[in-house]
Amino acid sequence: MLLIRLIDGLNEVVGKIVSWVAVLFAGLIIYDVVLRYVFNAPTLWAFDLTKSLFGFYFILLGGYALRHQSHVRVDLVTSALAPMPRRIIEILGYPIFFFPFAWVFVQQSYLFALRSWNQGETTYGAIQMPVYPVKIAMAVAAVLLLLQGISEFIKLLLNKTGESRDVG
Repeated sequence: MLLIRLIDGLNEVVGKIVSWVAVLFAGLIIYDVVLRYVFNAPTLWAFDLTKSLFGFYFILLGGYALRHQSHVRVDLVTSALAPMPRRIIEILGYPIFFFPFAWVFVQQSYLFALRSWNQGETTYGAIQMPVYPVKIAMAVAAVLLLLQGISEFIKLLLNKTGESRDVG
C-alpha cells in the first residue's frame, strides 16, 4: 500500500539521517573532554550544544523506533495469547491508547514549540543558545510518531505481520 510505504520510508530516512547526530555529539564530547583535561581549556558551548543534539537524536527517532518495533512493550498479557487475540488487542490498543496519546503529543508539542519560537527562548548556560529548534523538532517528532502509528495500525488491519509488516 502506497501510504504505508510513504510513511515507513519517511521515518526510515529520518532515522538514518538522525542516527548520524550521535556521531556528531560523540565527536563534540570527545573534543570538549580533550580541551578540558589535556589542554585545561574547556569550551563554553560544547556541553549545551551536545545536550541539544542529544535532544534532537532522542526525540526524532520515535517514529523510526515504532517502525522497527523497538519501543519498550509490556507484553505480560499478550505474550501468552495466540496470534489472533494478540493482533486484536494490538488493533484495539491503537485507537484506545496510542492515537489519543499521539494527538495530545502533536497538539501540545506544537503549542510548546510555538511559544518557544515567539519568546525567542534561549538556554541559561554560559552561552545562550536558542531552545526553539529542539522544541520544533519535538513537534515534528510527534507528527512522525503519529504517522508511523497510522502505518502500523493499517498493517495490523491488513494482517501484514512479520517480515511483510516491515515494508521497506
